[in-house]
Amino acid sequence: MKIRNVHERQLNAPQELVGALLDTLSSKDDRLWPSDRWPPMRFNAPLGVGASGGHGPVRYAVSAYVPGRITEFQFDGTGLTAGLDGRHLFEVIPHRSFVTLRHTIDAACDIKTWLTWHFVIGPMHDALLEDALDGAERHLNPGSSQSSRWSLWVRFLRRMTAKRASRITGKSA
Repeated sequence: MKIRNVHERQLNAPQELVGALLDTLSSKDDRLWPSDRWPPMRFNAPLGVGASGGHGPVRYAVSAYVPGRITEFQFDGTGLTAGLDGRHLFEVIPHRSFVTLRHTIDAACDIKTWLTWHFVIGPMHDALLEDALDGAERHLNPGSSQSSRWSLWVRFLRRMTAKRASRITGKSA
């Protein structure tokens, strides 16, 4: 089975600024990843080919990196990526009058992973990516009030995830 998921935003900003935003991924000054609402993206080394890590239970390694243009991650098959054979990537795509910031997941999987993706992981992933793109738009276009709203299903899943985490850690949600 196949999972292909694309999120993109047209930004009215120079390619250099959008690329610079991409290059902050996983750094102390990360201005793209919405770590105020989601587990931060962390790696065992600075952003570059071979760095491994992920966000929360989603594990991957950097498989390609062209500063300011593309960052590609290969799923490592552990954690929530168990059963996924593929990649996800961010791309900065220049046009004449705007720049597209795109995130794509392209992976093969078995039926169990496909179902888990469609009912659990995918909705949370979609909310996270829209939060990231909203933040990029606010950062690059001050005054923008772009803010996606989480679905009722995503709010429910986040509540269940928080309860599960509190049972594991012994901390209240």
